[in-house]
Amino acid sequence: MGFFAFLILGLLAGAIAKLILPGKQSGGWFVTLLLGVVGAMLGGWLGGLLFNVGLDSFFSLSTWALAIGGSLVVLLIYGAITGRRSRA
Repeated sequence: MGFFAFLILGLLAGAIAKLILPGKQSGGWFVTLLLGVVGAMLGGWLGGLLFNVGLDSFFSLSTWALAIGGSLVVLLIYGAITGRRSRA
């Protein structure tokens, strides 16, 4: 998968993960893009490590599931970090 396809995948996976998570998360579209790309990389790495599946094809269901799952994990971690900081 190319660099721009990976950026688009990260943006869409981050946006979908933001829609799935309940509540209001901080950060705009740029933060969503960054967290989505990081989440897609995390999902691809974990998928390759645990299930021997990677981010090979843009239109593969496993690619999207791994990218969205990784984005959910990254958004949860980001929400936990920024949530604590805003309460203090």
